[in-house]
Amino acid sequence: MHMKGLNGKRVLVTGASKGLGAAIACRFASEGCIVGINFRSDLAGAERTLADVQEVGGSGAIFQADVSNEREVDRMLDAMKADLNGLDILVNNAAIQLQGASHEIPVTLFDKVIAVNLRGPFMCAKKAIEHFLSNGINGVIINITSAHEIIPKPGFIGYATSKSGLINLTKTLALEYASKGIRVNNVAPGAILTNMNDEWRDDREKRANVESHIPLGYAATPEEIAPAVCFLASDEARYITGTTLFVDGGATLYPEYRENWSS
Repeated sequence: MHMKGLNGKRVLVTGASKGLGAAIACRFASEGCIVGINFRSDLAGAERTLADVQEVGGSGAIFQADVSNEREVDRMLDAMKADLNGLDILVNNAAIQLQGASHEIPVTLFDKVIAVNLRGPFMCAKKAIEHFLSNGINGVIINITSAHEIIPKPGFIGYATSKSGLINLTKTLALEYASKGIRVNNVAPGAILTNMNDEWRDDREKRANVESHIPLGYAATPEEIAPAVCFLASDEARYITGTTLFVDGGATLYPEYRENWSS
């Protein structure tokens, strides 16, 4: 059974050439959506995602753009409107993370993370909202944040700051455009098995250490996150806006307090 109100909707997923973005694109396709697959440099990956979309009976198209570049964002949204006849749902998924001690990381690298992870979603949302308003569309925007929107992440200052910034970006847009029928929400994954986490994903000892900090005891697959995104985009969630849905295995429950060491 499909989620209400998704069939036939036109969806753009940024960073959809692999990992979570690819899983989100495929899940929307399985719900009957027409999917725009954004990629920056991995054309082969985007083509694999499109093939997977088609395999589940969906249709879509590929759109190249660096979401940190305003001109490319504008071109992508214009191409989406031309090739897929418009846009109903935007999923801001594209993101990067760069590691380094906060007092040592070059400002240019901090700026790069903010440009992709925070400025990019703003520019994509801005263009999407312009389209929604000019066409009378009750559009939806889903920003993919992280459990680190509220949990500090030492050594990843740009990533943590960008994900935290998305909280108020989401809340501000949700409040500003609610009267126009536009909804904006976040989905915040915890530890998931994507290429972003290659450092520990395929190392048994490191992965066990990561999973020891997750109350449910394991790292999720991207396919376990994607349904939450579709839910918030669907009419099942039409009374939800300006909030975050955590899909994190309990990572935000302060798991170090499972034992009562503090009293």
